[in-house]
Amino acid sequence: MATSGVRGKKLGGLGQWWGVLAGALLIAAWINKAAGPVVIVLLSSGVLLWCFFQAPVTCQAEVRGRTDGCRNNASGLLLGCHIRQHRWQKLKMLVVRRQVRAFCSGLFSDGKATVVTLAGLGSFASGLAAFIPGLADK
Repeated sequence: MATSGVRGKKLGGLGQWWGVLAGALLIAAWINKAAGPVVIVLLSSGVLLWCFFQAPVTCQAEVRGRTDGCRNNASGLLLGCHIRQHRWQKLKMLVVRRQVRAFCSGLFSDGKATVVTLAGLGSFASGLAAFIPGLADK
């Protein structure tokens, strides 16, 4: 039996939202302080990877004739949409020195990108803070 659309994906399409659950667990780990620094670093790394490579955001790769860029759905802040030319265009922008400003301005271009960017920055700061002695201990 063939399935199509969202129903064909694992967990009914909720598999792409595992980073939100990891973020909630990260917040709970900081509040409870029973998890310890290892769990906090693992959850922080997971949320950061989700923000970079799997969070549902808008592609916004450069497109001729459009000032606002590609409007397809993309996977993460560093990857583009399903179009082959857009797939690695945003990641390449980090390597080319003149395009870093354009990449950084795209991080806060719309509501979804802003939330994912702030979640990524927060999880990075959380991971660094877990290494401070006594801050994340039981």
